[in-house]
Amino acid sequence: MASESMSPELMRCVADRFKALAEPARLALLHALRGGDRTVSELVEVTGMGQANVSKHLQVLHGHGFVARRKDGLFSWYSLADQDVLRLCDIVCGRLEKEASAQQRMLANG
Repeated sequence: MASESMSPELMRCVADRFKALAEPARLALLHALRGGDRTVSELVEVTGMGQANVSKHLQVLHGHGFVARRKDGLFSWYSLADQDVLRLCDIVCGRLEKEASAQQRMLANG
């Protein structure tokens, strides 16, 4: 999509999505869900965050469409809504790794 075709409202929506990802705890939750569905209790154990904190961040991720939720008895199971968010994270991580490598080479040579 060309940037000149983006309306101001669409730009606000895109910015809101990126804001939802601009929190390390939410990125940790997405990373924990990379391996498959997990309950809140499992996410608490894997991330080391408190239950209230995990629930709060899952609510934001769910509200922005990054995670899906299904109820099974007393448990809520969370999963990635789709793999797109992981691709986005991988792109950013790859870019950061390239920049770090370039910086290390500069320091080693200079």
